[in-house]
Amino acid sequence: MSHKILRIAHLQPALQNNFNKELGISPILAQVLINRGITSLTQAEQFLNTSPEDLLDPYSFSQMHKAVERIKSAAVHKEKVMVYGDYDVDGITALALLKEALLRKGIDVTHYLPHRVKEGYGLTKNICRIAKEKDVKLIITVDCGTSNQKEIEELKRHRIDTIITDHHEPSGELLPQALAIINPKIKEANYKFRDLAGVGVAYKLAQALEDSLLLEELDLVALGTIADSVPLSGENRVIVKEGLQRIPLTKRPGLKVLIKNAGLEDKKFTATFVSFILGPRINASGRMDTADTSLKLLMSGSEEEAAGLAKIVEQHNRERQKVENRILEEAQDLIDKEINFKEHKVIVLAKENWHQGVLGIVASKLADRFCRPAIVISMTEDLCKGSARSIKNFHLFDALIHCKEFLNSFGGHSHAAGLVITKDNIEDFKRSINRIAHEKLSLEDLLPGMDIDMELSFSDFNEEAVAEMERLEPFGAGNPEPLFYTKDLKLRGEPQALGRETLKFWATDGNFTFQAIGFGMSSLKESLEAAGTFDLVYTPRMDNWRGETGVLLEVKDIFFR
Repeated sequence: MSHKILRIAHLQPALQNNFNKELGISPILAQVLINRGITSLTQAEQFLNTSPEDLLDPYSFSQMHKAVERIKSAAVHKEKVMVYGDYDVDGITALALLKEALLRKGIDVTHYLPHRVKEGYGLTKNICRIAKEKDVKLIITVDCGTSNQKEIEELKRHRIDTIITDHHEPSGELLPQALAIINPKIKEANYKFRDLAGVGVAYKLAQALEDSLLLEELDLVALGTIADSVPLSGENRVIVKEGLQRIPLTKRPGLKVLIKNAGLEDKKFTATFVSFILGPRINASGRMDTADTSLKLLMSGSEEEAAGLAKIVEQHNRERQKVENRILEEAQDLIDKEINFKEHKVIVLAKENWHQGVLGIVASKLADRFCRPAIVISMTEDLCKGSARSIKNFHLFDALIHCKEFLNSFGGHSHAAGLVITKDNIEDFKRSINRIAHEKLSLEDLLPGMDIDMELSFSDFNEEAVAEMERLEPFGAGNPEPLFYTKDLKLRGEPQALGRETLKFWATDGNFTFQAIGFGMSSLKESLEAAGTFDLVYTPRMDNWRGETGVLLEVKDIFFR
């Protein structure tokens, strides 16, 4: 028996009927759109019929003209330009994209990717020395820079200009004294869509620079956007929808080899493939060693070179999995000993020399497992580094602002952040962030729950209504797959326990019967057989098996009566 709370969306019949009549869509699809925050016909039409023409003008960033003029001036005066990135998929794809755009302009361009463990996030404190040694006159940041006031001030003193392209929240009132800041999160940007990933912002600069939509670059932009878990709404929806069509057709040898090695050739590409298969591989090099390997792979010009680099990336990924599993076990031990869930609404764990490359993944898995924000800190003699991940109703970045007296530095978003702290401040920080969580989070926020789009009976949908759901793709952050709930069902026939702990059975309401499949649910076979009736939470999808088309319910939870 599941103990999850079901949060069933409030029905809006009037708006549902309006969408149904004006757009010719089923009431079910209409309600799902409403649940995604869509409240007008225009919004609904845009959501269902996205096109590259929906992308915003890059020059609607208030400082875009200034940035483009400076880059063109660098081209004319043969100045050396450095693109400075970040070591995650978002930063690597942004760097590859922008570097290629500058090279096409004939600009003398170099790049710099900081080492996650040795240098950390953002502009390294030695950036001025590095830039001078390379005779760089202009630095363009991608996926970082908004919180680097000190470093940019020093660069300015040495007559090195900086253009920031970033999507992180500013950590204070004062912005860096850069020549131009292109960041949709700052008020001064006047940009209508706040949720671009770092690669999305770099893409807007490349678009402005080349005066083109650059649709062929959307394979990279979609990769970084999905991997960074930004909401797949607005411009991100256009980017990802178009980009997913281009990834399998990519001309990039590195991406081709990655797709082949992962066994994804000839498959319909989904955001899930990027999130769970390609993204972790590209990320692995920056986690375990240097992100340069993944950058070279994405920018590689030959399949032979790409094959060698892909082998290294695969090796890093296997190593990352081992380290991550070990730290997860150690974190669980610490939770058993130290965490009192009545007192601790935020899990804060710290241990000597945890590998900094996997802290974010570990924090994310703990937040999912325990339904509360998790902060995982690697303790060293000097400054300790930590990664934080949050849950639905807790704005992590805002919470860190309230705890800044205990932090040396921090940065991030509502759901993910990084921080630097001294060992002596960890306990005070733990108390402080938990005080905030007690004010902000209710008991219900901390209970495992599922957001249900509608309660349906089996007579409410048919093949046509289920096939129509595909218009909602791509699914991901901010646009999850639709979930439905049906009560008082009975088993028809005998359930089957298949390989990989899969449970397959037929469910009926007495009039209509559908096949259902539950991944990882084979242990529920006996309970299902013993139950008089049961309720299902599921996503319906069209199933094509041996030329036969039918509706298949992918079960997410079973409630036995």
